[in-house]
Amino acid sequence: MHKIIPLLLLYLTVSGCAFFKEAVDPAEGWTVERLYTEAKRARENSNYTRAVELYEFLETRFPFGVYGQQALLDLAFVYYKTGDHESALSTCDRFIRLYPQNEHVDYAYYLQGLVNFYQHSRPTDRLFPADMSERDIASARNAFQNFGELLNRFPTSTYASDSSIRMVYLRNMLAQHDIHVAQYYLRRGAYVAAVNRAKNVVENFEKTPSVPDALVILAKAYRIMGMEDLSTDAIRVLELNYPNHPGISEARRIVLN
Repeated sequence: MHKIIPLLLLYLTVSGCAFFKEAVDPAEGWTVERLYTEAKRARENSNYTRAVELYEFLETRFPFGVYGQQALLDLAFVYYKTGDHESALSTCDRFIRLYPQNEHVDYAYYLQGLVNFYQHSRPTDRLFPADMSERDIASARNAFQNFGELLNRFPTSTYASDSSIRMVYLRNMLAQHDIHVAQYYLRRGAYVAAVNRAKNVVENFEKTPSVPDALVILAKAYRIMGMEDLSTDAIRVLELNYPNHPGISEARRIVLN
C-alpha cells in the first residue's frame, strides 16, 4: 500500500503537468490547416472564446503565411463580435500595416468602419431607439473616415455600397449633432458659437435634413446680435429653398420683431 501512494502521486503529477501543458497550449501539435479549420468552426458556432484562443495561437505561430494573414483578419472580426472594440480596431490597423496588398485588405477598412459605427450602441437601443447625434460623436467621425477611405481606395469593393449608405446616415447624424450643439449655445446666449456651428452645417453638410434648422438658428442669432442684413439673408434662403419648413414662421417673427 505504501508503494502505491508514491506511484499514484507520481501519476497525478505527470497527468497534472500534461493537463497544464494542454491548457496553456491546446493546439501545440496541430498543423496550420487544422488550426485554421478548428478556429473557423469555433467562430461559425459563435464559440468566440475558443476562436480567439486558436486564431491568436495560429497567428503567433504562423504569422506570415496565407493562413496567418487570414487568421489575423478573422481575429479582428471575432473581437468585434465580442464587443472588444479596442482590440478589433488595433488588429485591423495591424493587418492594414502588415499586408497592404492583401486581396482582403478592403474588408479591414470596412470592419474598422463597422466597429466605430457601433462603438457607442447600447443593448437597450433595440428596445428604446436613441438619437446617436446626441452622443459623443468621435467614433462616428472615425467611422465616416474609415468608410470614406475604403471608397477612395477600393471604389469597386464588395463593401462599397453598404459603406456609401452608412456614410449618408453618418453625415446626416454629424450635421444633426452640430444642430444640437448650436441650439445649446443659442439657449446659453453664446451667439457667436451658435452661428459658427450653424454655418458649419450650411457650408459642409449641404443637402442634409439639418440645413433648414441651421438657417433658423442663423436668423435668430444674427437678429439678436443686431446683424439685420445677415439675418434677413438667412431667412430669405430658408424661404427660397425650404418653403414648407415649419420653422419659417418662427424665423419671420424673429426677423420682424
